[in-house]
Amino acid sequence: MLPFRTEIRNSPKEQTLKIYMSDLSLDQTLKVLLEKKEGVRRVEIQDSISRNRVAENITVFADEGQSLNRLKEKIDAFLNDYFSKREA
Repeated sequence: MLPFRTEIRNSPKEQTLKIYMSDLSLDQTLKVLLEKKEGVRRVEIQDSISRNRVAENITVFADEGQSLNRLKEKIDAFLNDYFSKREA
C-alpha cells in the first residue's frame, strides 16, 4: 500500500485537499509540517465517514486565491520527498 493518497474534494463552502495516510500515527506530525507550507491556510485531522477509507484524514484548506491544483502538486511532492527520506 502507498504511504499516502491525496484527493481534491468539494465541500459546501470550498474545495479542500484530503490526505489519506496508511500510517495514522504520522497524522499529527504531518499536520504540523503542512501548516508551515506556503499557500496553506489551515490543516485539520478529521474522522473519515466514507466506507473503504482509513479511519481519519488530514484536510488541507488553501489560502484565498491559491490554486488547489497547484497546492496539491506541492503537497504531493513534499510527501513523496518525506517518505523517500524515511525509507532511506
